[in-house]
Amino acid sequence: MPEDQQIRPGTGCGPHPPSVCIRAFLHPCFRFLCGVQQFKHRSIAADLMSRLVMKFGGTSVANIERIRNVARHVKREVDAGHEVAVVVSAMSGKTNELVGWATEASPMHDAREYDTVVASGEQVTSGLLAITLQALGIQARSWQGWQIPIRTSDAHGSARIEDIDGTEIIKRFKERKEVAVISGFQGIGPTGRITTLGRGGSDTSAVAIAAAVQADRCDIYTDVDGVYTTDPRVVPKAQRLDKVAFEEMLELASQGAKVLQVRSVELGMVHNVRVFVRSSFDKPEDIDPHSNQPPGTLICSEEEIVEQQVVTGIAFSKDEAQISVRHVQDKPGIAAAIFGPLAEASINVDMIVQNVSEDGAYTDLTFTVPAADHARARETITKAKDAIGYARLDSATDVAKVSVIGIGMRSHAGVAAQAFKALAQRNINIRAITTSEIKFSLLIDAAYTELAVRTLHTLYGLDKA
Repeated sequence: MPEDQQIRPGTGCGPHPPSVCIRAFLHPCFRFLCGVQQFKHRSIAADLMSRLVMKFGGTSVANIERIRNVARHVKREVDAGHEVAVVVSAMSGKTNELVGWATEASPMHDAREYDTVVASGEQVTSGLLAITLQALGIQARSWQGWQIPIRTSDAHGSARIEDIDGTEIIKRFKERKEVAVISGFQGIGPTGRITTLGRGGSDTSAVAIAAAVQADRCDIYTDVDGVYTTDPRVVPKAQRLDKVAFEEMLELASQGAKVLQVRSVELGMVHNVRVFVRSSFDKPEDIDPHSNQPPGTLICSEEEIVEQQVVTGIAFSKDEAQISVRHVQDKPGIAAAIFGPLAEASINVDMIVQNVSEDGAYTDLTFTVPAADHARARETITKAKDAIGYARLDSATDVAKVSVIGIGMRSHAGVAAQAFKALAQRNINIRAITTSEIKFSLLIDAAYTELAVRTLHTLYGLDKA
């Protein structure tokens, strides 16, 4: 880092300190001076002359008319005096089309060329939005991941962001009042090749850029108007949450809630970037950019939430598969023999339950994996049968995971016991259970998913406005 951009203990810093590389957040002094203090005890409304990152998903930019609507949202913030960077996804359905073309060209394709193809969708959107903003009289230019640059690992198709230098974007904020329109989902790897961040990667791009340019807030515009206590399509009485703690949102996202991508929440929590989830379909002219409570949900630190409920939300996922390894010896090394090969195959294991026989000599090990990895997981375990020494391998895909989440669980006992009793009264059998400090998850038969979610939503008082 250049000498004039270094932060030294005791120097202090303004709302937009000179250090703009995302790696600077790892500096302990920087975290204290510009992370925790900067975001603490602020209202949801953006301050006068604040810096915003606005992210728009595929449905929000699905056609030219919707891109014009997005441009009006951006114009509203620019007219209010804010410095704005916009992160865009590909038009709705475009990425799937590009993936289809790559697969049609060759089912076994080069991952580097695959990334080159699928990253082009965001490039089109960023260019179109920049053109539309210019037509409205707003100074704007498009940026691709490699131009900023957004440096990533070399894991093509699922790269992780390692470094972002926001210097040039901030310089243009100051000198030209220019809106940066950035292609999400993409970056540049160590060898100079285009990389992509995986599904939902534009959320991650937006939060990472917000961290790099020291934005006051990152607004995620989507086709819903915030984060709800559960899926309103399953529970019509589900309520929109005004605020959700980072830890809760991380659990909600990882346990099945589709509003935000998990890695984007992780970045927000690590770098203390306040994330605001809101609808892109609200009329831009009906929103006051200085309102104390625009419609949406703020993802923030726990300290900003004054009243904390015991349970914040119910998440569920039907994309689960259960695998049971039967009658294996209960001795050291068996778990490693089972889960080691799965890790090497990059198969994520979630819930794990072990049942030991009466004589203590043998055990059954049951675990869950994503449904998409079910066949690979079975094949991996089968190949390792000699090392494991199991008698039988069973599996099922007609299962679902239901998770109850809330930071209030830390100080309240018996929360899970209430769920067990309520589900038993509905004759819903629990196959497996896992717990953490602010969450417990239950594996049940998929046929009972909606009933279980509705039962738990009512049980914990989430039906009430």
